[in-house]
Amino acid sequence: MFHYWTAVLLGLVEGLTEFIPVSSTGHLILAGHLLSFKGRIAETFDIVIQLGAILAVVILYRRRFIDLVPKKGWMNWSKGKVGFSGLQGCVLLGLTTLPALIIGKFAYKYIKGYLFNPTSVAVALTVGALGILAVERWRPKTKADSLDAIGWPQALYIGLFQCLSMWPGISRAGATIIGGLVNGLDRKTAAEYSFLAAVPVMMAASGYDLYKTWGQFQEGDILFLGIGFIVSFIVAYFTVAAFIRLLGRWTLRPFAWYRIALTPIVLLFWPD
Repeated sequence: MFHYWTAVLLGLVEGLTEFIPVSSTGHLILAGHLLSFKGRIAETFDIVIQLGAILAVVILYRRRFIDLVPKKGWMNWSKGKVGFSGLQGCVLLGLTTLPALIIGKFAYKYIKGYLFNPTSVAVALTVGALGILAVERWRPKTKADSLDAIGWPQALYIGLFQCLSMWPGISRAGATIIGGLVNGLDRKTAAEYSFLAAVPVMMAASGYDLYKTWGQFQEGDILFLGIGFIVSFIVAYFTVAAFIRLLGRWTLRPFAWYRIALTPIVLLFWPD
């Protein structure tokens, strides 16, 4: 049996970091090392709290997800642009999700075996920070300022960027937001699409991991899992809402400087 405060702390870390460009996986690896919470059971717990964060996005953007349900006439695109809804919205999410599923299928064992350690996270934190600073300095002119303005090429391009987040420390949110900015999305639209695109890819990855590791838990661990899930859900719900508001006034540079400041701390105090 694990201490319940461990579930609270890790749920807090997941909820705070999943949808902002600092890497939730990287922070969970660091927190796990700090708390001596490692191994297959820890990996399964991380999956459960990620599902809590996903649920927060589904509820916050429930109208967008409802609009993805096909309606009468949804196949007749020639009558006018339907934007991010119906079959077109599903195809956009599918294009964004597909590259990660393909690469994850073939690289899963390597990623888990060689990249899930503090040193790897530290390097990725700096690489991701440099990417954020570069795109904030040289990003192209905004071409899309709403989800309904996103097209197929942009969705696929963002999906290719999302593959970079398989390296823990890069950040799935950071990679997809950068991919959106490079493709002419404004910050708010890039962030919102990042949230929506997280749902299918995280559901697929988490479901696969959970299927493989669920047997590690016993009946007495359900409360431990539940605490982490609920904390992650609540914190992610408010973090996503706050992040969108902040993007109206901030660039992404503070997140880049945070990542750079964290890197030497990880290298000094989180040995593999």
